[in-house]
Amino acid sequence: MEKRDYFDEVYEVVRLVPKGRVTTYGTIARYLSLRAGARMVGWAMNGSHSQTDVPAHRVVNSVGVLTGKHFFGGPTIMQQLLEDEGIQVNNDRVVNFKTLFWDPALELGL
Repeated sequence: MEKRDYFDEVYEVVRLVPKGRVTTYGTIARYLSLRAGARMVGWAMNGSHSQTDVPAHRVVNSVGVLTGKHFFGGPTIMQQLLEDEGIQVNNDRVVNFKTLFWDPALELGL
């Protein structure tokens, strides 16, 4: 039986999040059926900064807060990356989060 590389699976999903959209740690975890859940996705996102093609800035918490912003090398970099894609952020929270939310289970199918 082949061992799953959870981080790589998370990165594959995050690479599919369209520019100008956001998803959540928990949504990715549910899509991938990860036992450690959102926490595992958070660990993967923290480790993703060495990978240039993983748009980790598009992953936020369940209510649209930029909880991972401290891992971007500066307190405003995550917000700036989102704003560069047209996503408005106010007080570390994605404005119109529900409208911009991307769910891989709906977009990609299960």
